[in-house]
Amino acid sequence: MRFTSQTSSDGVTEHLFTLGETPGVLWTPQDAPGTRPVILMGHGGGQHKKAPGVEARARRFVAEGGFAVVAIDAPHHGERPKGEEFNRLAAENRARMAAGEDKAPLVAAMHELLAEQAVAEWQAVLTAVQQLDHVGAGPVGYWGVSMGCGLGVPLVAAEPRVRAAVLGLLGPSGLAGTAARVTVPVQFLLQWDDQLVPRDQSLALFDALASPDKTLHANPGDHGEIPAFETDSSLRFFTRHLGQDAPLPV
Repeated sequence: MRFTSQTSSDGVTEHLFTLGETPGVLWTPQDAPGTRPVILMGHGGGQHKKAPGVEARARRFVAEGGFAVVAIDAPHHGERPKGEEFNRLAAENRARMAAGEDKAPLVAAMHELLAEQAVAEWQAVLTAVQQLDHVGAGPVGYWGVSMGCGLGVPLVAAEPRVRAAVLGLLGPSGLAGTAARVTVPVQFLLQWDDQLVPRDQSLALFDALASPDKTLHANPGDHGEIPAFETDSSLRFFTRHLGQDAPLPV
């Protein structure tokens, strides 16, 4: 892991880094030593590791919860080059959206393409981050909705270090079998008037998750209109499941 810059403000230190070909950012409490829980934060489609919503949420988790938060540019996003197959799927997806056609199969194909690479990258980044003295090998959570959910479900299913996840804004196309392997506590976000992901599809993915401890948070509004108070709820969720008094997974 190679750090390329470090800045601090409002009690939060931001470290930009690269690990191999993966660019990322780590936020930690300023001048706070010792082991702490880590939140891996996935961004949405077309976004990047420092998208405004990602950074604002990460800084709150650090400042108010004492977490370390990590975000990376997903494959073909942010600082990373876009490949031919990704560009083809993206163009076809835009065309289907413009025509009002069902885009779920294409979205699933795109997420599958990205997840093949992203899961291994997240695991490598997590291993590197947990070797840092001011992070350590504490419990791990994952936050990601929309594309962040499409890449997060395979990661949570594959990575035993992840003990809790906030997911949502996505249907089960291509994910139902993988979701059946997710058994950690989940908080699932759904926008009732979502024009990109019909509510019955979001409900189907929630139902497919095998976790015995899962809650559904449904709010009015379109795809990108998650209420600000859901960040408060996510913070409480991770504090409950990743804090020092949290029960260990069975």
